[in-house]
Amino acid sequence: MAMAMAQPIIGPIYCAPYPVDLSIVKKVLSLSEGNFVVTDVNENILFKVKGALLSLHDRRVLLDAAGNPLVTLKQKILSAHNRWQVFRGESTEPTDLIFSVKQSSIFQLKTKLDVFLARNTAEEVPDFRVKGSWLERSCVVYAGESENIVAQMHKKHSVQSILLGKDRFNVTVYPNIDYAFIVSLIVILDEINKDNSGE
Repeated sequence: MAMAMAQPIIGPIYCAPYPVDLSIVKKVLSLSEGNFVVTDVNENILFKVKGALLSLHDRRVLLDAAGNPLVTLKQKILSAHNRWQVFRGESTEPTDLIFSVKQSSIFQLKTKLDVFLARNTAEEVPDFRVKGSWLERSCVVYAGESENIVAQMHKKHSVQSILLGKDRFNVTVYPNIDYAFIVSLIVILDEINKDNSGE
Protein backbone atom coordinates (compact mmCIF):
# COMPACT_ATOMS: atom_id res chain seq x y z
CA MET A 1 0.00 0.00 0.00
CA ALA A 2 1.58 3.29 -1.06
CA MET A 3 1.78 5.83 1.77
CA ALA A 4 2.15 8.83 -0.54
CA MET A 5 -1.39 10.12 -0.01
CA ALA A 6 -2.13 12.26 3.02
CA GLN A 7 -4.08 10.39 5.67
CA PRO A 8 -6.02 12.94 7.70
CA ILE A 9 -7.65 11.34 10.73
CA ILE A 10 -8.04 14.29 13.08
CA GLY A 11 -7.48 16.93 10.38
CA PRO A 12 -5.67 17.58 7.07
CA ILE A 13 -3.70 20.46 8.61
CA TYR A 14 -1.84 17.83 10.68
CA CYS A 15 -0.59 15.99 7.59
CA ALA A 16 2.74 17.38 6.38
CA PRO A 17 4.45 16.28 3.13
CA TYR A 18 7.70 15.82 5.10
CA PRO A 19 8.67 13.99 8.33
CA VAL A 20 7.61 15.87 11.47
CA ASP A 21 9.73 15.65 14.61
CA LEU A 22 7.81 16.25 17.81
CA SER A 23 9.07 16.59 21.35
CA ILE A 24 6.68 15.44 24.05
CA VAL A 25 7.25 16.53 27.63
CA LYS A 26 5.32 14.77 30.33
CA LYS A 27 5.28 16.45 33.72
CA VAL A 28 5.84 13.48 35.98
CA LEU A 29 4.60 15.09 39.19
CA SER A 30 1.61 16.84 37.69
CA LEU A 31 -1.95 16.03 38.71
CA SER A 32 -4.34 15.76 35.77
CA GLU A 33 -4.20 19.35 34.46
CA GLY A 34 -1.95 19.80 31.47
CA ASN A 35 0.28 16.79 31.96
CA PHE A 36 1.62 16.67 28.38
CA VAL A 37 3.04 19.44 26.22
CA VAL A 38 3.96 18.73 22.59
CA THR A 39 6.35 21.01 20.72
CA ASP A 40 8.10 21.07 17.36
CA VAL A 41 11.89 21.15 16.98
CA ASN A 42 11.89 24.92 17.57
CA GLU A 43 10.08 24.53 20.91
CA ASN A 44 6.84 25.99 19.51
CA ILE A 45 3.89 24.46 21.33
CA LEU A 46 1.66 22.43 19.00
CA PHE A 47 -0.58 20.57 21.44
CA LYS A 48 -1.38 20.23 25.12
CA VAL A 49 -3.18 17.41 26.84
CA LYS A 50 -5.31 18.01 29.87
CA GLY A 51 -7.18 15.63 32.08
CA ALA A 52 -10.84 16.10 32.83
CA LEU A 53 -10.97 17.40 36.39
CA LEU A 54 -13.78 15.18 37.57
CA SER A 55 -12.43 11.96 36.12
CA LEU A 56 -8.69 11.64 36.66
CA HIS A 57 -8.19 8.47 34.69
CA ASP A 58 -10.83 7.88 32.12
CA ARG A 59 -10.75 11.05 30.05
CA ARG A 60 -8.14 13.25 28.38
CA VAL A 61 -8.58 16.17 25.99
CA LEU A 62 -6.08 17.05 23.26
CA LEU A 63 -5.92 20.80 22.72
CA ASP A 64 -4.29 22.74 19.91
CA ALA A 65 -1.76 25.51 20.62
CA ALA A 66 -4.58 28.06 21.09
CA GLY A 67 -6.31 25.83 23.66
CA ASN A 68 -9.14 24.63 21.40
CA PRO A 69 -10.22 21.04 22.06
CA LEU A 70 -9.43 18.81 19.09
CA VAL A 71 -10.39 15.40 20.44
CA THR A 72 -11.52 13.73 23.64
CA LEU A 73 -9.89 10.45 24.63
CA LYS A 74 -12.12 8.31 26.80
CA GLN A 75 -11.50 4.95 28.38
CA LYS A 76 -14.29 2.49 27.82
CA ILE A 77 -15.16 1.14 31.23
CA LEU A 78 -15.95 -2.55 31.66
CA SER A 79 -14.33 -3.78 28.48
CA ALA A 80 -12.29 -6.99 28.60
CA HIS A 81 -9.38 -5.48 26.71
CA ASN A 82 -8.08 -2.12 27.81
CA ARG A 83 -9.99 0.02 25.32
CA TRP A 84 -10.06 3.73 24.57
CA GLN A 85 -12.29 5.70 22.21
CA VAL A 86 -11.43 9.02 20.60
CA PHE A 87 -14.13 11.53 19.70
CA ARG A 88 -14.14 14.83 17.82
CA GLY A 89 -13.95 17.97 19.98
CA GLU A 90 -15.27 17.55 23.50
CA SER A 91 -18.00 15.14 22.44
CA THR A 92 -18.39 11.56 23.62
CA GLU A 93 -21.34 10.84 21.32
CA PRO A 94 -21.05 7.66 19.21
CA THR A 95 -21.66 9.70 16.04
CA ASP A 96 -18.49 11.72 16.78
CA LEU A 97 -16.24 8.67 17.19
CA ILE A 98 -13.04 8.97 15.10
CA PHE A 99 -11.16 5.83 16.14
CA SER A 100 -10.75 3.35 18.97
CA VAL A 101 -7.70 1.63 20.44
CA LYS A 102 -7.49 -1.66 22.26
CA GLN A 103 -4.78 -3.85 23.69
CA SER A 104 -4.33 -6.86 21.47
CA SER A 105 -4.03 -9.11 24.52
CA ILE A 106 -4.49 -8.54 28.23
CA PHE A 107 -1.27 -10.18 29.38
CA GLN A 108 1.71 -8.85 27.50
CA LEU A 109 5.21 -7.76 28.39
CA LYS A 110 5.55 -5.45 25.43
CA THR A 111 2.62 -3.22 24.64
CA LYS A 112 0.72 -4.01 21.47
CA LEU A 113 -2.26 -1.88 20.55
CA ASP A 114 -4.69 -2.28 17.68
CA VAL A 115 -6.22 0.90 16.25
CA PHE A 116 -9.55 0.86 14.40
CA LEU A 117 -10.94 3.87 12.55
CA ALA A 118 -14.65 4.47 13.18
CA ARG A 119 -15.68 3.19 9.74
CA ASN A 120 -13.91 -0.14 10.43
CA THR A 121 -16.85 -1.56 12.37
CA ALA A 122 -15.95 -5.23 11.83
CA GLU A 123 -12.57 -4.70 13.56
CA GLU A 124 -11.12 -7.81 11.94
CA VAL A 125 -8.00 -6.06 10.66
CA PRO A 126 -6.61 -2.99 12.47
CA ASP A 127 -6.04 0.22 10.52
CA PHE A 128 -2.88 0.85 12.56
CA ARG A 129 -0.84 -1.09 15.10
CA VAL A 130 1.38 0.19 17.92
CA LYS A 131 4.22 -2.00 19.19
CA GLY A 132 6.82 -1.19 21.78
CA SER A 133 7.92 -0.86 25.35
CA TRP A 134 6.62 2.12 27.27
CA LEU A 135 9.24 1.60 29.99
CA GLU A 136 11.95 2.15 27.42
CA ARG A 137 9.85 4.92 25.82
CA SER A 138 10.30 3.29 22.45
CA CYS A 139 7.47 2.37 20.18
CA VAL A 140 6.65 2.07 16.51
CA VAL A 141 3.31 2.72 14.79
CA TYR A 142 2.57 0.60 11.71
CA ALA A 143 -0.06 0.96 9.00
CA GLY A 144 -2.54 -1.93 9.23
CA GLU A 145 -1.02 -5.42 9.30
CA SER A 146 1.91 -4.24 7.17
CA GLU A 147 5.46 -3.44 8.23
CA ASN A 148 5.04 0.11 6.87
CA ILE A 149 6.16 2.40 9.69
CA VAL A 150 4.19 5.64 10.09
CA ALA A 151 5.76 6.94 13.34
CA GLN A 152 8.48 6.11 15.85
CA MET A 153 9.01 7.25 19.44
CA HIS A 154 12.28 7.27 21.35
CA LYS A 155 13.22 8.58 24.76
CA LYS A 156 15.49 11.52 25.24
CA HIS A 157 17.51 11.19 28.44
CA SER A 158 18.88 14.28 30.08
CA VAL A 159 19.93 15.20 33.59
CA GLN A 160 17.73 18.28 33.33
CA SER A 161 14.61 16.23 32.60
CA ILE A 162 15.22 14.04 35.66
CA LEU A 163 15.86 17.00 37.96
CA LEU A 164 12.82 18.89 36.75
CA GLY A 165 10.51 15.90 37.13
CA LYS A 166 9.84 15.85 33.41
CA ASP A 167 9.83 12.94 31.06
CA ARG A 168 10.84 13.96 27.55
CA PHE A 169 10.69 11.84 24.45
CA ASN A 170 10.86 12.45 20.75
CA VAL A 171 8.51 11.22 18.07
CA THR A 172 9.18 11.17 14.35
CA VAL A 173 5.98 11.14 12.29
CA TYR A 174 6.44 10.04 8.68
CA PRO A 175 5.26 12.22 5.74
CA ASN A 176 1.50 12.56 5.14
CA ILE A 177 0.61 10.95 8.47
CA ASP A 178 -1.71 12.87 10.82
CA TYR A 179 0.59 13.86 13.68
CA ALA A 180 -2.30 14.91 15.97
CA PHE A 181 -3.53 11.31 15.63
CA ILE A 182 -0.06 9.98 16.56
CA VAL A 183 0.04 12.21 19.67
CA SER A 184 -3.38 10.85 20.71
CA LEU A 185 -2.04 7.30 20.42
CA ILE A 186 0.95 8.12 22.63
CA VAL A 187 -1.27 9.62 25.33
CA ILE A 188 -3.37 6.43 25.29
CA LEU A 189 -0.22 4.31 25.43
CA ASP A 190 0.86 6.22 28.53
CA GLU A 191 -2.52 5.73 30.20
CA ILE A 192 -2.61 2.00 29.42
CA ASN A 193 0.90 1.66 30.82
CA LYS A 194 -0.17 3.40 34.04
CA ASP A 195 -3.11 1.05 34.38
CA ASN A 196 -0.94 -2.00 33.74
CA SER A 197 1.76 -0.93 36.19
CA GLY A 198 -0.79 -0.05 38.84
CA GLU A 199 0.20 3.60 39.05
